[in-house]
Amino acid sequence: MATPLGAATFYGDLKDLLPGKVKTYPGWERHNRGTRGDGWGPVHGVMIHHTVTKSTSAAIELCRTGHSGLPGPLYNVVVNKSGICHLIGWGRANHAGMGDSDVLAHVLREELPYPRPNETDVDGNARFYGIALLNMGDGEDPFPKAQLDSAASAAALICAIHGWSERSVIGHKEWQPGKIDPRFGMGSFRTRVRVRRQHVDAYFRGR
Repeated sequence: MATPLGAATFYGDLKDLLPGKVKTYPGWERHNRGTRGDGWGPVHGVMIHHTVTKSTSAAIELCRTGHSGLPGPLYNVVVNKSGICHLIGWGRANHAGMGDSDVLAHVLREELPYPRPNETDVDGNARFYGIALLNMGDGEDPFPKAQLDSAASAAALICAIHGWSERSVIGHKEWQPGKIDPRFGMGSFRTRVRVRRQHVDAYFRGR
């Protein structure tokens, strides 16, 4: 568990780690859901999603503003197919929803495998950073390597600063009953985060 990172800290390190692959939007660092629910923090991990949108512009518009039933921001970071990390909000975002306290206990201990979620008794929006990958989520739309690497780098950076391992990176489908996102194996993605973490650690040693 940890105090959430400041927006400037995350942005400064991410743009150094991924030169030319970070885009911000006016007011992103203050765009959040405030103190609704359980607020934001302490944070325990990073949650991975897909957007169910086809184009980058559609994804950013939806994820920044939300819709009538779910106001934005919907995530903190949206990663498009070419690996550009779009920072659309910082703070509480409507991405995780209510999830399983047994799963959260495993995340806190960084203990795999996570149990299958069967309850919705914890406010995940307060406990997790949210990263979404642009994808239709139909099992056919691909996740290019550049996209997966950038998403893993963003997750690895958060984990490195907080002193977490890749076991603090969780899929939405591992948190809330009935969810299917992201449509890739979280085991392989956590391996990717572990590899990217080596690059992040080297970056911090070289500063």
